[in-house]
Amino acid sequence: MTVRTTLVAATSVALSVALAGPALAAGPTATGAHDATRRAIEAAVEDGVPGVTATAKDAHGTWSTTAGVGDLGAGAPRSARDRYRAGSITKSFVATVLLQLEAEGRLSLDDKVEKWLPGAVRGHGHDGRIISVRRLLNHTSGIFNYTNDDTFVRDHFSEEGFRKHRYDRWTPEDLLAVAMSHAPDFAPGTSWRYSNTNYLLASMVIEKITGHSYGEEIRARIIEPLHLTGTSIPGNRVTLPQPSSRAYSKLAQSTTGPTYDVTTLNPSMAHGSGELVSDAADLDRFYSALLRGRLLPPQQMKEMKTTVKAGDATDARYGLGLIDLTLPCGVHVWGHDGGIHGSVSQAVTTADGRHSLAFNFNADWAGDGDAVIAAEFCGDR
Repeated sequence: MTVRTTLVAATSVALSVALAGPALAAGPTATGAHDATRRAIEAAVEDGVPGVTATAKDAHGTWSTTAGVGDLGAGAPRSARDRYRAGSITKSFVATVLLQLEAEGRLSLDDKVEKWLPGAVRGHGHDGRIISVRRLLNHTSGIFNYTNDDTFVRDHFSEEGFRKHRYDRWTPEDLLAVAMSHAPDFAPGTSWRYSNTNYLLASMVIEKITGHSYGEEIRARIIEPLHLTGTSIPGNRVTLPQPSSRAYSKLAQSTTGPTYDVTTLNPSMAHGSGELVSDAADLDRFYSALLRGRLLPPQQMKEMKTTVKAGDATDARYGLGLIDLTLPCGVHVWGHDGGIHGSVSQAVTTADGRHSLAFNFNADWAGDGDAVIAAEFCGDR
């Protein structure tokens, strides 16, 4: 599921699993069930990822593994309990809260953005009066992705820019102003393109309806009921909670060159599009609970799983903060991926919520996450 939903959208629309060779046999066996997964994780380290942490849960229990290191300087290993920046996996949490609010009768997904955020989506052809909340959640709004702005990219994803701006505090209004300074990508409903601005706005809608921060709503509605003890919405907190590993980036559109420690940063640059911190066990628990109907009534779950074609992808479709991925062996898994400086994460589960996998690379330039997913759910030939 290489959505590669990083803050930099240049890598956020490649939704395809490119695995060579014939289809794999469905379903690993109980004995050595995760051997293929372990090999795929070790291959990611051989490919250049400093370290990987992963946890899977199925009918046979919970299995965790790590590979590589969590600290290049000290050589310390990664931990199965590592907390990491989960990037755009945040979007599944935000969409879940909005769907809960719909189930409570507090909004309709067909409400126009203008109803909840008057005048917010205006300028250079953007018009919140013709864009529904649903189009925010399935990325068919056409709203420009603020992380595609040239100045934003230069200030946050180059070595010099990141060094100067890594601790900048952004308000949602600041980020939205960046998006509104550009023309839309397309007319609402006429195409699909991943845009972090959509979920920036979705989180703002949550705040307008409830009177609470979107993070408070996620805590009250998801984190606390599911006892997700490793999950948080950090706000302006620049450090990661312990236990955690270091995060590394090339801060360039290249896989070569110097490697930089980018662990500490102000995640307000991501807000509701990618601010979440979590761990693999919590993400397994969240997606399993979601797909098993513990967080949403049937009608809202049906809406969440109603998908649209995601760009040129042939093996993945996008719902409401949820991706439907078809693996080479024909198995369908649901989940999301996410990237932010020095951290690439993926979390998926089967449609019945009984087999889940979540993992994290502490680097943003190497590793084949799709191969890890296919190994876990398709197994050895």
